[in-house]
Amino acid sequence: MEIKPVAYIHNCFTDKFGIPRQSGRSPETVSEIVFEPGYRVPEALREIEGFSHLWLIFGFSKAEYKTFSPTVRPPRLGGNRRVGVFASRSPFRPNSLGLSSVRLLGTEKTNDRGIILKVGGADLLDGTPIYDIKPYLSFSDSHPDAKNGYADAEAGHRLKVCDPDGILDVLPENLKKIALECLSDDPRPSYIDDPERIFSMTLSDYDISFCVGGDKLSVREVRKLK
Repeated sequence: MEIKPVAYIHNCFTDKFGIPRQSGRSPETVSEIVFEPGYRVPEALREIEGFSHLWLIFGFSKAEYKTFSPTVRPPRLGGNRRVGVFASRSPFRPNSLGLSSVRLLGTEKTNDRGIILKVGGADLLDGTPIYDIKPYLSFSDSHPDAKNGYADAEAGHRLKVCDPDGILDVLPENLKKIALECLSDDPRPSYIDDPERIFSMTLSDYDISFCVGGDKLSVREVRKLK
């Protein structure tokens, strides 16, 4: 069976490094879902605004998958512990498909792109193909008593972002809020713990450099790319 994108998502995440590890970790992030010409049919979105959240079925378009590997090494487990691929959310999967829950902020009718969806809290790279969209149903999709397995150990992990010199102030206000959310989510691979190492994260047209010591992230520089 062949599947093809019905839409593509667009946002400020132009590089894989720094994207929130799960949906909802950066609520300030607003993305646009732009449908392909063959799917720009208003009837296809009839009554969608009655839902507050949506499921996005997408493709890990930048994940290179060549041969099937039954186990993966989740970065949050230090990169040394292997778990089953079907017990993980790794992008390296047999069919490179992902699932993400986002807030529906509204719809916008445009002259050149049809009706686009505005969504919040997406954890997807700019340009990611969307293969299907389904409403999120709280009475069946929400399970407050669910067990999270090994993921529970890192569920509350956040870094304290320190920017005493106001380096992040050069960012537009909305992008600064997104930057703070993404930086506190600790973009580093968990197996790297070097307080002297400088990391770089790209958001929209800006490159943000930082280092991490313990639970504190220190912003070093913000550079405009273009």
